[in-house]
Amino acid sequence: MAHRAYDRSNVTTCRKSNHLTHREESEFSVNLGQYLARQQRRVDMFLDQCVPAPAVGDPLVQAMRYSLFSGGKRLRPILAIAAAEAVGGALRTVLPFACALELIHTYSLIHDDLPAMDDDALRRGKPTSHVVFGEGIAILAGDALLTEAFRVMAEAARTSSLSPRRTLQVLSEVAQAAGVRGMVAGQAADLCAESMPPELPMVEWIHIRKTGALIRAAVRTGALLGGAGTAQLHRLTRYAEFLGLAFQVADDILDTEGALHVTGKTRGRDQVRQKATFPAVLGMATAKQRARELLATALDELRPFKRQADPLRGIARFTVGRACPPNGDTGARR
Repeated sequence: MAHRAYDRSNVTTCRKSNHLTHREESEFSVNLGQYLARQQRRVDMFLDQCVPAPAVGDPLVQAMRYSLFSGGKRLRPILAIAAAEAVGGALRTVLPFACALELIHTYSLIHDDLPAMDDDALRRGKPTSHVVFGEGIAILAGDALLTEAFRVMAEAARTSSLSPRRTLQVLSEVAQAAGVRGMVAGQAADLCAESMPPELPMVEWIHIRKTGALIRAAVRTGALLGGAGTAQLHRLTRYAEFLGLAFQVADDILDTEGALHVTGKTRGRDQVRQKATFPAVLGMATAKQRARELLATALDELRPFKRQADPLRGIARFTVGRACPPNGDTGARR
């Protein structure tokens, strides 16, 4: 199936609804930490097999593992797993593809941090790859992680009992989400937008691709491999599109307000680089309201799903709640 271009109206028109009550927030969050920890362990075990420990004196694989196991939340692979669960899919089927998304995400972070890109010295509270290994090895580590992601998916597709058509569709969609129609296009536009007066359409265009495309691909990967029907896939796709934008709004807010121990990055880098961000366009108060509206609309798309979609609900609430706590609470859940 050809990659559907984003309809901007899908993500810019949100139905206003009541914010979640404290009871609704806590209903799943009691177990969300356990769920995330369990899935993180599964993802990490598989990633350890994908990029095994290097022989002594192999800086390339050392650099790959340094960034891959630096403490990431594994949001994208867990979203893929949770989407598969929501439609009754099996973990073993989706896990290789889910972990490939994390390889792609990690490559993008290594390259994002390079001096020619965002020039960051910290990532997840640790020195960035190019600071530790030098720019050359960091670039090659990112290249290798991207390539390994497609090897992992191709091998899984070759041995899977799923229909070749579904696995090929996933491969195609992931490639498009990562490349010139998705993440890389957003990164390029983000660079070009530095020092330009930010406007909302431009900011949304950038982040629907730079951040949202891979989140969308993660959810659709899980849904497709889990056997989603047409209506289920449509709902989950819409959920992912709203979540991807909400994630970026929250990230922009945290860049200004978040502490180092929460974000793992130096505060205020976006402002220093004159990045096109949602707070820069909307102001902080409106950006927070925007994040909450996007969250409410994403959750609306999950209404037809039963309890098996609770991980998707919990992840969405966590994503926005870290920057925009409900009911005025100042302690974002982590």
